[in-house]
Amino acid sequence: MASFTQQQLDYLASQRLGRLATVDAHGAPQNNPVGFLVQDDGTIVIGGYNLGATRKFRNVARSGRAALVVDDLASVDPWRVRGVEVRGRAEALADVAPPRPGTSREQIRIHPDWVYGWGLNGEAPA
Repeated sequence: MASFTQQQLDYLASQRLGRLATVDAHGAPQNNPVGFLVQDDGTIVIGGYNLGATRKFRNVARSGRAALVVDDLASVDPWRVRGVEVRGRAEALADVAPPRPGTSREQIRIHPDWVYGWGLNGEAPA
């Protein structure tokens, strides 16, 4: 499992919204905004209000893979983007403790295989 740098963890802790990419049974990509939490074990947990009924949950259950991008604009003038991308093995878990109050008992858990960050030190992306 790939690990995060402290800088990447600090950035992810400062953000609330990312985009989860999955692939359906026909090979079509799907991308959805999601809330997320980085766990102490280095996995990422994604929850929702009725997550078990969603395409993204079914896609992960079928494929076992997902990617998450979290990014923002650090400044507009000059234009400076920053972010973290995570790709990895993913699980669609049912009947687990909700990651946040008010969310359902399903969650997607990503085990990072690859992590890439950019613009976190004010540097330009590669």
